[in-house]
Amino acid sequence: MEPLDETGCQTPEKPMLCINNCGFFGRATTMNMCSKCYKDMLLKQEQAKITASSVESIVNGSSSSNGEEVVKRIATEVQVGTMEVKPVAAQPSEDSSSSEALEVKAKTGPSRCATCRKRVGLTGFSCKCGNVFCAMHRYSDKHDCPFDYRAVGQDAIAKANPVIKAEKLDKI
Repeated sequence: MEPLDETGCQTPEKPMLCINNCGFFGRATTMNMCSKCYKDMLLKQEQAKITASSVESIVNGSSSSNGEEVVKRIATEVQVGTMEVKPVAAQPSEDSSSSEALEVKAKTGPSRCATCRKRVGLTGFSCKCGNVFCAMHRYSDKHDCPFDYRAVGQDAIAKANPVIKAEKLDKI
């Protein structure tokens, strides 16, 4: 007999590697597999049972609600499992202007201040005129901004406060 420690558990003679050769250690309680491989094996067995029962219900022609639920669950598992992320490439059938726009976005380098050409990176300030500026040139008076703030403000006030006039004479 193997020696027992104070808790009554048997100590293994030496550690065993997982039988799937994944590099982790396995245990006798998990059929000499590591915990991840054991869970994956149980999941595969469960899915096999579900597919077998759903195939039987489809073949037998029974329309029980349990069989329908199983088929729906399998369909969602298949949809989730087969989704892949693929990079979007420009199709030759698209018009040339959209493919040129993609190329321009790909070729843009690091963002720089429009006035002093200093690299700004993520700390750049974008102005309403459409350019990016450093901390020193971020204000409109420091970079000679062509954007007309006054006209935009007047338009906003005009839209927010429409003119309301009452009629001078009551119509009969």
